[in-house]
Amino acid sequence: MQKTNNFAQRALISGTVAGVATALAASMAGKRQSGSYAAPLNATSHIVWGDQAALQNAATMKYTATGFLLNHAATTMWAAVYEKWFAGTNSGVRWPKPVAKPLMGAALVAAGAYITDYHLIPRRFTPGFEKRVSGKALAIIFGALALGLAARGLASDTA
Repeated sequence: MQKTNNFAQRALISGTVAGVATALAASMAGKRQSGSYAAPLNATSHIVWGDQAALQNAATMKYTATGFLLNHAATTMWAAVYEKWFAGTNSGVRWPKPVAKPLMGAALVAAGAYITDYHLIPRRFTPGFEKRVSGKALAIIFGALALGLAARGLASDTA
């Protein structure tokens, strides 16, 4: 991956990778737990379409595309936080290994995302995944968020 010093570009790349990673993790969990790849993304669109979105199993532009775009927007916002605090220039902190800073930073941001999404914001604005997948699957989805956030930095550091 090419290195870039442009903050917005880094956040968009990290957010896109994280968005795809979380969407894939949610879709796989949805297929296993509710028989539908689209169900967790449809549930995310409850922010726009209300609770009936979480009842939808079929992939549709209305529910699935909306859910995917909302998820992408959220992961890009979290990527901006990650890029600002953990993926920019080395702040003088000495990390034990080159991968420790991005991975630990991504884990902290993902934990912050979980706390924000499920304990601080109104229920209407939660990701919605919880409506269709288990708590264990949520942990995997937020793990995918962390790995997705760190991926750009790790790939550009090894390039």
